[in-house]
Amino acid sequence: MVVGLVIGCSAPAPALAAEPDVLCTVTDPRLSEASGLAVDGSRLLMVNDDGSSLEVYVLDRSCRVTSVISAPVDPYDVEDLALAADGTLWLADIGDNSLARDTVALHALAADGRSSLFRYSYVDGLHDAEALLLDAGGRPVVVTKELSGRAGVYTASEAAPRVLSRVGSLALTPTGTPGGPAGGIGQVLVTGAALSPDGLFAVVQTYTDAYLYAVSDGDVVAALASAPVRVALPVSPQGEAIAFDSNGRDLLVTSEGTPFDVTVVPVPGSLPAPASHVGALSAGRSVGVNLAIAGLVAAALVGTYGVVRRRG
Repeated sequence: MVVGLVIGCSAPAPALAAEPDVLCTVTDPRLSEASGLAVDGSRLLMVNDDGSSLEVYVLDRSCRVTSVISAPVDPYDVEDLALAADGTLWLADIGDNSLARDTVALHALAADGRSSLFRYSYVDGLHDAEALLLDAGGRPVVVTKELSGRAGVYTASEAAPRVLSRVGSLALTPTGTPGGPAGGIGQVLVTGAALSPDGLFAVVQTYTDAYLYAVSDGDVVAALASAPVRVALPVSPQGEAIAFDSNGRDLLVTSEGTPFDVTVVPVPGSLPAPASHVGALSAGRSVGVNLAIAGLVAAALVGTYGVVRRRG
């Protein structure tokens, strides 16, 4: 475990990829504040950062809502969504724009609507956050959203399972990528995160850019302490949701405010998964896709830097 490590300085040049392409356009007004995205085969799964119950919207590849998985639990501010290997949906009720919450929460939601609530407190005070990752063992990793540009990486431990301890930092600097609601500040505010289907890569999103990290042996915390590859995202008003597509080679991104596009952002290159990683993959995850990023991570780390809500 890497504790308190920050990699920092200027932002790296973005990796070159194929042009983004619109997959489909969401018009359902119930998703006007989309804040989290996951992919399950051909299905898109989305959550809002508003509402009085737990709701995960299931969409097809034409962005039509086909069903809603719900539970009668009133969350405070759901800001991200992660899909576990066993099919459980983890809703990250971690938004705290006004810094008023003594605890944040994760909701585990099953396909039949059964849910469980897990409350956490930060060891060092209150934080706003919009990004959740699950490591290979299912442990939550939260990345906070800090106006200072220095985001904290937090996770729980067996010794303190309901306390989020700081185990790292990301120090993002302005990139000049256009988009988002807040100019240069938006370029350093973390608004989402996701893990690839094979568990070999993590992505952390700001309003304007995506940062890709190679994950070894399922250790997401250690991955976030390494230097990532930056991919400039298409211009959007308020991008707060990101996921890897089921092929493991593309990113999907959205924005708040209907109608909005679900945009495919290709990651350049493709290599087979290293054998050393295969044993660490979670059951049910695909193997052998996506090392688009592997070559990039190895090649792009000459430039060092680091990784620094509304209910938004």
